[in-house]
Amino acid sequence: MNKNILLVMPVPFQKVDGRLGLDDQTCQGLVRWAENFDKVTMACPLLPRKVLINSSATLTWQAIEDLPCAENLELIPLPYAYKEVDFFTTYTQTRSLLSRKIRENEYLCFAAGGFIGDWGAIACLEAIKQKRPYAIWLDRVEYEVARRTAHQQKLRRRFKYLFTLPATKYYQRYLVRNARIGLFQGQDCYSEYSPFCQQPYCVYDVHTQKSDQIDNIKLNQKINSVLSGETLRICYVGRAAEMKGPLDWLQVIYRLLQNGIKLEATWLGDGPLLQEMNSFVKSRDLEQYIKFSGFVDNREQIFQTMKNNHLLVFCHKTPESPRCLVESLVCGTPIVGYGSAYSQGLVSEYGGGVFVPINEWEKLADTIIELNGNRPKLANLIQQAAKSGTIYDEETVFENRSNLIKKYSSNLTSDNNLYIHPEKVKQYSFKALYNKNYKNNNLKKIKVNSQIFPKKK
Repeated sequence: MNKNILLVMPVPFQKVDGRLGLDDQTCQGLVRWAENFDKVTMACPLLPRKVLINSSATLTWQAIEDLPCAENLELIPLPYAYKEVDFFTTYTQTRSLLSRKIRENEYLCFAAGGFIGDWGAIACLEAIKQKRPYAIWLDRVEYEVARRTAHQQKLRRRFKYLFTLPATKYYQRYLVRNARIGLFQGQDCYSEYSPFCQQPYCVYDVHTQKSDQIDNIKLNQKINSVLSGETLRICYVGRAAEMKGPLDWLQVIYRLLQNGIKLEATWLGDGPLLQEMNSFVKSRDLEQYIKFSGFVDNREQIFQTMKNNHLLVFCHKTPESPRCLVESLVCGTPIVGYGSAYSQGLVSEYGGGVFVPINEWEKLADTIIELNGNRPKLANLIQQAAKSGTIYDEETVFENRSNLIKKYSSNLTSDNNLYIHPEKVKQYSFKALYNKNYKNNNLKKIKVNSQIFPKKK
């Protein structure tokens, strides 16, 4: 039997010059999925052009049809429905489409995060209805993120969060309870959801290769630069957004400078708070110590920056699972910042990190001052970070994840054999996806067609 998998994910498709694409890291993930399954069907929202034009987010777009595995992929663009009116007017036909795709695929893996516009959660509900086993993927504790960031929102949205948070928590736990296996990214997610899951696993979203790991020559050069008393080099890679704590990060750097620490600090990434960060630096005449590189789409440049720095300092304020911490370890750069189950879990085996309680940026600065004053200790921390980084490579991570899905979520392990081979599935027209009860309503119909790439000659 062919090993086909259906993925329903929130990462949006983007259409450029008539071609569907994703960010380069997600595309690389698709390649890895295709290495482990005969066919991969991926369903994601399609980013509307007007949203794409007005978006401040930056990423490196890649056409999916150019991937080496394109002939083994089927793409299902779904409505971009994060507004209530869009979600409810496209719900029926989208759920019908997901229902059909669930029946066509043996393995199911859905990322679920919320209510409105979350088609991964709807796919979970449909799998439950069909009594199909599925894997659920969660990369952050959504209701906790919403709670901690609610103060940034307008008053109306704050009230919305207040009333929906309890329901969101119940909804997510319901989906987790009914999943055959839970793939929870990082220790934060695992600690939150594992008590409600039949088969919980702590996993990591890794897009680094074995070739990205710092080699012994560069590692020894970095260690020697620390022991010889060179200027302390600090970096961070990520968006300048509230949840990343960029203003706390600046306060840490400023406190280090006030204590006479010789340093160079670099922030790679753009975001809504970048202008405020620039103002902070200019108002205190810190331009010679702190540099903002903006968005960098050159992966090699990002990794080279990390390898050249002595510390990655972070001030994450929400229970998420940022990849930059994994990438930093791969580059032999210790992670020093606000502690969480996720960050602590990354270095639990070999070390390479030092952590303080969240929001205590003064204590974080004092910790770095101590490390700078004890260079042998810092050198040892670099050695530990490099060793921790050796266990995180994309090929191994995706193979392990795929094996878990095959082991626990195969329909052959279910008491309800509802899997239908694709060749035996009736080829419904798109109109048939609409519920008859809604046929005459003035609904906003967003066309959803799958895209299958021909085999390459």
